[in-house]
Amino acid sequence: MVTPLIVRTLGRVEYEPTWQAMKNFTRQRDDHTANEIWLTEHPAIFTLGQAGRPEHLLKAGNIPLFKSDRGGQITYHGPGQLIAYTLIDLRRAGFGVRSLVNRLEEAVITLLQESYQIEAEQQSKAPGVYIKQQKIAALGLRILQGRCYHGLSLNVAMDLTPFSQINPCGYPGLQVTQLAHFGIDESVESIGQKLLPHLLDKLGESGSYQQSSEPYSTAL
Repeated sequence: MVTPLIVRTLGRVEYEPTWQAMKNFTRQRDDHTANEIWLTEHPAIFTLGQAGRPEHLLKAGNIPLFKSDRGGQITYHGPGQLIAYTLIDLRRAGFGVRSLVNRLEEAVITLLQESYQIEAEQQSKAPGVYIKQQKIAALGLRILQGRCYHGLSLNVAMDLTPFSQINPCGYPGLQVTQLAHFGIDESVESIGQKLLPHLLDKLGESGSYQQSSEPYSTAL
């Protein structure tokens, strides 16, 4: 019997040990392991996806670059950005990676519409969530033996300057935005708790779940 989904609210944690913990969790889980969602934010870091091209980093400055194993190109994570890592057994859920991408995008779009009356949209050739062609949420996933890790990032109230030092998600000149630009003055944790029910609904996990502030046991 599968136990209810676990939601871990981690606060601000370093990227690399969190990434390692996701890998460990995914490699060690079995058919009965509960799915998990990790809500967090990271100190300033550029991450480059598996097929990422180094030339999309225009200027590193003093921000470290980490080569990750997610899909996609280069992006920036930093304080004031919500990260939702979705550790989901796709075979058990009954949908594939394309559907997962759509569901994660739809969760953000629904949050923006219902909570803030902000109209946002998907773009078929560029995963993520956009407001008038400006990107507010990015996605990057890794599938291992039918199980997913990594997830999405949502810009809440952050210094967006580092995005000018890269071609965001591999697109030169792509503009980014954040909730603060729309007069929304809320913490990353508050936005995470508002996004959570939409994630659970889109992932088919809207039944019972467990909240925890403890990290996955083998890292952090």
